[in-house]
Amino acid sequence: MSNLLSSNYLNSYKATFLLAYPVVISQLGHIMVGVVDTAMVGQIGTIEQAAVALSNSLYTLVLVFGLGVSYGVTPLVAVADSSKNHKENAALLKHGIFINTILGILLFVLLFAISPVLNLFNQKQEVVDLAIPFLNVMMLGMIPLCIFSGFKQFTEGLSFTRIAMWITVGSNLLNILLNYLMIFGHWGFPEMGLMGSCWASFISRVAMALAMFAYVYYDKHYKIYWSEFNFRIRDFFRIDKVLTKKILAIGVPSGLQWVFEVGAFAFAVIMIGWISPDAQAAHQIALSIAASTYMMASGLSAAASVRVGNQLGFKSREGVRIAGFSAFAMVVVFMSLMALLFILLQHFLPTLFSKESNVISIASALIVIAAFFQLSDGVQVVALGALRGMKDVKVPTIITLIAYWAIGLPMSYVFGFTMNLGVEGIWYGLSLGLTIAAVFLLWRFNYVSKRIVE
Repeated sequence: MSNLLSSNYLNSYKATFLLAYPVVISQLGHIMVGVVDTAMVGQIGTIEQAAVALSNSLYTLVLVFGLGVSYGVTPLVAVADSSKNHKENAALLKHGIFINTILGILLFVLLFAISPVLNLFNQKQEVVDLAIPFLNVMMLGMIPLCIFSGFKQFTEGLSFTRIAMWITVGSNLLNILLNYLMIFGHWGFPEMGLMGSCWASFISRVAMALAMFAYVYYDKHYKIYWSEFNFRIRDFFRIDKVLTKKILAIGVPSGLQWVFEVGAFAFAVIMIGWISPDAQAAHQIALSIAASTYMMASGLSAAASVRVGNQLGFKSREGVRIAGFSAFAMVVVFMSLMALLFILLQHFLPTLFSKESNVISIASALIVIAAFFQLSDGVQVVALGALRGMKDVKVPTIITLIAYWAIGLPMSYVFGFTMNLGVEGIWYGLSLGLTIAAVFLLWRFNYVSKRIVE
């Protein structure tokens, strides 16, 4: 432990914190859109809240894949920045924006086409009827969100993180205001109920994408990269296949890593829907709270990816290991505090999302389970970021697939239905998957970082 308190580590904690806290707030902003929707829609009724839970089970799955693919740019930018290769970074900016824009359009079209699949999961019909149109509008917002993320990940690779934070905060404040106006019909706005919530989210994300583009285009720090651009249409859309493949080789596995974890929780919504709408609404409440701390931990993960990528560019094995393990130490402390907070506030937190006593009771029990998997959740997401900084993504993707889908979800079914533990049993299985992922991903970082050539 004395090693973790050495001057090298203390300097690394400071550098990681300064890089991470804006990313933490930005990442939290993405998930806060769903949290605000859950809280405000909860004032309408349990069926509407269950519809948000069901639609978010698919939407969040697609959201994290899109965000994960955009992460393919960040470590490449970090490595190029350490050697002051501005031409390479200009190409990464162009290709990153192109890939993310196309991805956003494809994801919207895909999920719009398959949204009726919600009818096949034996859910309450009144829940499905509300969930499908809600999901379609939320997916339309995926296009501006992917564009925003493309610019954001480029700036993070250069260690500029604060403006994206402020843009995300502003977008969320706009979302809260528009939710208030469009759900309940205040200030002359039509009372749109549940659909007002998704349209509010869409508008706020368009504003977010436009603000991020304006920042990167006009700020002096990025002039050197835009000067490398050729804005003639035929040249601007000329894509380097090698560079595209390099970005996707990191981005697609990174997106799949998130999909395997979040997808396990998303499929859990389907299983919980077999129990009752109350259980489904309670799951959405507890998941919204747990997802908030997860997204904050993912901010540390993003910082670890950049710092590890920088040290990899410097070809420093010691620097890579210090950057990685300092992030692990920070996330352990942070998630331990969050676990304690969950236990202390287990009965209060659900009341912010629902007025139904049965929903609040179920959610309180799930929040306690969430408290116990906080450490595992934090360690595994930081490990994925640190490994991504070393461009090690294939084996971690396999680890996440096995942990969540070969072990976690089957055990959720066993605990929940075979052993009759209900919704709590489903969460026990998910916790087991998180713990297995954390152990093996931490081992993987230790193993790979020792083998970096100075």
